[in-house]
Amino acid sequence: MLEASELNFKDKMAENAKAKGSNIVLALDFPYEKPENRGILYRRAERVLEAVHPHVCAVKINHHLVLPLGIFPSVKNLVDLAHDRGLLAIMDCKVNDVGSTNQVIADYYFASGFDALIANPFVGWDEGLQPIFETARKLGRGVILLVYMSHKGAEEGYGQTVIDPEFGGQIPQYLLFARKALKWNADGVVVGATYPERIREVSNVLNGRVPIYSPGVGVQGGDIKSALESGATYLIVGRAITLSDNPAESAERIKRAVNAMVKL
Repeated sequence: MLEASELNFKDKMAENAKAKGSNIVLALDFPYEKPENRGILYRRAERVLEAVHPHVCAVKINHHLVLPLGIFPSVKNLVDLAHDRGLLAIMDCKVNDVGSTNQVIADYYFASGFDALIANPFVGWDEGLQPIFETARKLGRGVILLVYMSHKGAEEGYGQTVIDPEFGGQIPQYLLFARKALKWNADGVVVGATYPERIREVSNVLNGRVPIYSPGVGVQGGDIKSALESGATYLIVGRAITLSDNPAESAERIKRAVNAMVKL
């Protein structure tokens, strides 16, 4: 049976960032490998995690590893390694289904040791994300909501104009999602570092009550300074580190650049 924790995920992240002297979340993503190369992929992920852990506060795992390796035992072993190295583990599953399915998704990922899940607020609360939040609260785990993604097409969904059913009036979808993050007591929101103006708008809504996770630094063109000045709390960095010839050196260089601008 899974055990609950006294600290919530949001507080754990803040403490970990301070202890590690880093607000960088490593996105442990790699290009496609043939199924017969699963062992090579696992060892590569393991080596990068071992090399980079002194310079980051958490690791984010996506389908890049879950699909080829499977949750049990391979991904769970990586989560355990992250914990052994003092990191928190976030599953970027972008939960986006009916409540009963979302419940199963949460149960499996939390059972494998993940400290938080990323979820898509498009599915709503009732018979949507409510089971995930309730499960996370019981276990002391976290739920992070997608508010504005980092890719070019994000505007088509997250940027559309909608009517706020609670307060009335037209509002961009991403700001409505920011309001939901407050209402649902989310542990964080995702806003792409490639859109600093969106970070700023969301930060104004959240008013420091919910931390902002910003992916897209590096390969996608997100700028560290702009993201931080706009209100990002944590920077999610993947390919600029994982595809580097020297992941540890790249991670340390990014950490130094960040720490020159922010006091943890």
